[in-house]
Amino acid sequence: MSKFSRRRFLEIGAAAAGVSLAARTTLLNPTPLLASPRLPASGDRLHFGMIGVGMQGSQLLAQSIELPGVECVAACDLYNGRHTLAREITDQPNLPVTRRYHELLANKDIDCIVAAVPDHWHKHVVVDAVNAGKDIYCEKPMSHSAADGVEMVAAAQKTGRIVQIGSQRVSSLICAKAREIVSQGSLGELMLVEGWLGRNDPTGAWEYPLPTDLSTETLDWDTWQGDVPKRPFDPYIFARWRCWKEYGTGLAGDLLVHLISGMMFMLDINEAPRQAMAIGGIRRWKDGRNMPDVHATLFYYGDLPVYMRLNQGTEMPETYRIQGSKGILEVTEFGLSYTPQTGTDSSPSYYDAGFPRAMRSTYEKQWHEENDPKLGHEPMPETFTFRGPDYDDMKPHLWNFFEAVRSRKPVVEDAVFGHHAALACHMANESYFRKTAVWWDESSKSIRS
Repeated sequence: MSKFSRRRFLEIGAAAAGVSLAARTTLLNPTPLLASPRLPASGDRLHFGMIGVGMQGSQLLAQSIELPGVECVAACDLYNGRHTLAREITDQPNLPVTRRYHELLANKDIDCIVAAVPDHWHKHVVVDAVNAGKDIYCEKPMSHSAADGVEMVAAAQKTGRIVQIGSQRVSSLICAKAREIVSQGSLGELMLVEGWLGRNDPTGAWEYPLPTDLSTETLDWDTWQGDVPKRPFDPYIFARWRCWKEYGTGLAGDLLVHLISGMMFMLDINEAPRQAMAIGGIRRWKDGRNMPDVHATLFYYGDLPVYMRLNQGTEMPETYRIQGSKGILEVTEFGLSYTPQTGTDSSPSYYDAGFPRAMRSTYEKQWHEENDPKLGHEPMPETFTFRGPDYDDMKPHLWNFFEAVRSRKPVVEDAVFGHHAALACHMANESYFRKTAVWWDESSKSIRS
């Protein structure tokens, strides 16, 4: 921790003790993104293959190739339009493209893989990649089911390959500062954690526009469906797969996983929730989907209650409210604020309204004698605010992966962490569909109810 940070935390501690301080907003300055003990020499470039070049994959590809010493040498997608897109992003008209990702895994010139495919393909791509000796960055949520996650963790551990899961909150400058504050004990004993995120537009509800040339000629529809029971070609399912549990994990896998992984990182938790109870429904987007558009879940992490709320019918900025015995920490996308609390009475108890007058007078006089501050030493409750720039956490998260591939050092979000975050999502979905509370049974590695 820097000297500046230590000084700020001394100030925070003093404020919690009731010492007068000038209010101040601190701007968080990130460590230079590409700080590295060694930047790659010209002959030490990392060659990666891109699997999936859709909405998220195209962003991952574009940001990866901006990193020094990183080059995309092949791309895979089942839709031909994304072959064109990959070549446009990389500015390589002759970039090798394919519909078969196994060709990338067999390519000895490819050092690692970046993958952004529908959830029902995550296990296949990750397990096949690590078994082929490739390190892999896989978008969140790590798995499509609890059983898939168990298999993926086992494959990563057996092969020793690097697996980075793409819940980028663990690389967020804001979440790192929140983690620092919590680790200092500034919140005291944790009481309750709340988180919420809401959208109020068709795109936020996955009502994506369809590529105009989609057909069985331009898309390998049968392969795209994977192990799911086959159905006739449906371009809406291809573009909006998050709406259906057969292919995606709904609000849980799209949005809840961000809240959960961020919370786990800030609170230094790396385990599945003990219990989950969910409510929700399809309240606005009655378009044939079978995943809820409103989904709220109460979790127990050990004995800590955690309440997460997702909504596709009301705009709500992503927010955490971490409540402790010594104060509240509120975390948003662009900053955080810490409000200390003493946890003590600030005046005589109003319960004395039930005392006889003489008794009340004696009690209040004694309270003031024992608790009133000396003149000139009155406490000034303060809120400390930290603001971050418009800091993109995707690029540092990718950089952490590529640096781990070079150095063989651990990543910030490995398969175990990714599995635990995804389990919270699967438990939220299982509770919703079973209409009852569920818990994680570690002995059988399954969700029970």
